[in-house]
Amino acid sequence: MSSEKVAVIVAGGSGMGAAAAKRLAADGFKVAILSSSGKGEALAKELGGIGVTGSNQSNEDLRRLADLTLEHYGRIDVLVNSGGHGPRAPILEITDEQWHAGMDVYLLNVIRPVRIVAPQMVKQKAGAIINISTAWVVEPTPMFPTSAVFRAGLAAYTKIFANTYAADNVRMNNVLPGWIDSLPATEERRDSVPMQRYGTSEEIAATIAFLASDGAGYITGQNIRVDGGIIRAI
Repeated sequence: MSSEKVAVIVAGGSGMGAAAAKRLAADGFKVAILSSSGKGEALAKELGGIGVTGSNQSNEDLRRLADLTLEHYGRIDVLVNSGGHGPRAPILEITDEQWHAGMDVYLLNVIRPVRIVAPQMVKQKAGAIINISTAWVVEPTPMFPTSAVFRAGLAAYTKIFANTYAADNVRMNNVLPGWIDSLPATEERRDSVPMQRYGTSEEIAATIAFLASDGAGYITGQNIRVDGGIIRAI
């Protein structure tokens, strides 16, 4: 088994997922990246890692990523779960199909890879799972209804997972970004932030890198807001 630490990044072809992959590689991790566009596979090659073109909605593609990672490196130390964007509409206009799509994008995007990767971490007696969520879990906004609903479910899932696997030294935490530069910028959104600016994907990646590090070894089951002060609830 390799002595190098290994990070798997799901939906890591662009945006915050790609920034996390770059930061973890810079911190010395071997990286394995899944994305549907092919950008993740190209980025992994650039970073000296391995990549798979596939979907985080496919158990088969996720299994292929995990198997390839274990074949190459023999271990998985970190799992970062990113994702895309789900349906948006006034809450009473969201169809059953759109709610199911939102669950796929915002909740099952974590549950699927965790189900595959966590047993390896339990076997190792070490692992860190970091999920990119949203600042609006605490104070949901009608702008992102399916995100707010299913990521509230993700917060509950994270607590249950943390309670179950903390004794195995397998940790799970959520990063809650606010307005980040991977999203379209508007003056109204910028003005709503106490820091009066958008955050950067690199700032999210730095938080992920900390949660993946030994320095965060006593942190699990938490929701870490990185939002410039938009949400200030306890």
